[in-house]
Amino acid sequence: MLVSRLCSAMLLVLAVSHQAQAATYNVSAYDNSIAQGVASGLDTITLNAGDVFNISVSVDDLWSAGALPRFSTADGLNGDLYATATDDSGQAVGNLIGINYGPVTMDGFTANFGQLVGRIGSTYIALGTSYSGVAAESGVLKLYYWDSNFGDNAGQIAVNVTTVPEPGNAAMLFAGLAAIGLLAKRESR
Repeated sequence: MLVSRLCSAMLLVLAVSHQAQAATYNVSAYDNSIAQGVASGLDTITLNAGDVFNISVSVDDLWSAGALPRFSTADGLNGDLYATATDDSGQAVGNLIGINYGPVTMDGFTANFGQLVGRIGSTYIALGTSYSGVAAESGVLKLYYWDSNFGDNAGQIAVNVTTVPEPGNAAMLFAGLAAIGLLAKRESR
């Protein structure tokens, strides 16, 4: 009976420890600009090295590096962008609202002007509107608007972050609980 209860508890803990987590964060082109320094990044979730995480941002969610034509999606100012009926630029449909400004290097990392960039520990990652990957190191995922001048930036985007804990962590937890179960079984004899 005791062993059965312990096994049930182990399975419950394993299932709970391995569930995906999701949250949405509003990242500001002004407040979270890398041009204000590394500390300006928006703190989001804490990841362990090896954790899988996913980023998604609507392509209708825009932010701006200044006067037209400097609107962009989270992919940055990487090509011509025209206003649509569903975007949040406030511009007439068909107006040119963004162009390619090329890459910019800040803090030793290069990404598109206006791109959503993440940082975990000392590692930067170009995220954009869609990203799926593995955390290279442990730490808080910080999110940035990537540019060299924040003074005329405007807008914010809603960033959806989904995480799945590293399978190795759940396996170690299961092994520890299994050892406790074996000890409890031995004691019950």
